[in-house]
Amino acid sequence: MELTKSEEQVMQALWSIGKGFANEIVAAVEEPKPAYNTILTVVRLLERKGFVGHETYNKSNLYYPLISRDDYSSRMLGHLAKRFFGSSFRNIVSFLVDKKAVSIEELDALIKEVEK
Repeated sequence: MELTKSEEQVMQALWSIGKGFANEIVAAVEEPKPAYNTILTVVRLLERKGFVGHETYNKSNLYYPLISRDDYSSRMLGHLAKRFFGSSFRNIVSFLVDKKAVSIEELDALIKEVEK
């Protein structure tokens, strides 16, 4: 399931802090910050979608991600590869090289890392 722009903004904040109460999540959201109530609405939507969980302490909820940033990134990269590049990561790299988004030096460094 893909995150909307506002959901991703809130998830980025939650991933950066690990877990937090509403005011901590709001503080971690990058500018331009949506309104406090908007952020809480997005957190509740993320809970319904299974991205966020919470524990209740007195009357406050401590929110935490149920999916890691790496897992979500991997899932989205796979989705991107399937949707636009015939499920081929080679096609993605070729595209990036053609568009000069990746230099030969960067590719060489990646190859050396893979060979280790």
